[in-house]
Amino acid sequence: MPNITRIAEAFFEACETGRGWAVCQQYCTAAATFSAQAEALAGVSTLAQYTDWMKGLVQILPDARYEVRSFATDAPRNNVIAYGVFTGTHSGPGGPVPPTSKKVNADYVYVMQFEGDKISHLTKIWNSNISLQQLGWT
Repeated sequence: MPNITRIAEAFFEACETGRGWAVCQQYCTAAATFSAQAEALAGVSTLAQYTDWMKGLVQILPDARYEVRSFATDAPRNNVIAYGVFTGTHSGPGGPVPPTSKKVNADYVYVMQFEGDKISHLTKIWNSNISLQQLGWT
């Protein structure tokens, strides 16, 4: 049986540091899907789109970092769940408004579903509205 925990950790680190699909794809199926009930991610339906979205976000928040609070493997269901806190300051170019110098401090959870040793689907649980308010984007 593949070590899905190790694979999920490597993917998580690559995604959260903004390495994009070019790096993250090695941990995923080619057609890996994505879902989130978060307004900021409306229309994002593939993991390729999401990892590239994170790459762009890290450019807008150049001091972005994350802290893992919990990481758990559910072997019978073939998934890994990660809970983290993402922080960053809007000081880089891009985004819906000029840099606000405001900071985001966002709790979020990833549920990474595996097919063999590859992530086939990621669900992100995150309140994007709170994050956008913290950054001064709404």
